[in-house]
Amino acid sequence: MHHHMLGELIQKESIEVNKIIPADQNHTEELRNKLNSAQRLGNEFKSKADITFNTSEGAKTVSTTVWSVTEKYLQLKNGIHIPLNSLIDIDF
Repeated sequence: MHHHMLGELIQKESIEVNKIIPADQNHTEELRNKLNSAQRLGNEFKSKADITFNTSEGAKTVSTTVWSVTEKYLQLKNGIHIPLNSLIDIDF
């Protein structure tokens, strides 16, 4: 079953970091492998991932290159940090 485009699709430029809230469940551990893959894809092949995260206005999905993954954040190019605990899903 495909969870493709779980949230409203937005541009990464319109991510409002102050509206990001934790997801109902913390998916960090189950998404850890996908996060690492997304980072590798982004760095080696410049390929994008669809990242769905939770905001106070509901789930949002952004299609973007993952720059790096830290212990607590997913980092996108323009210095945008998405907290890992807000992640709902990642798709390639």
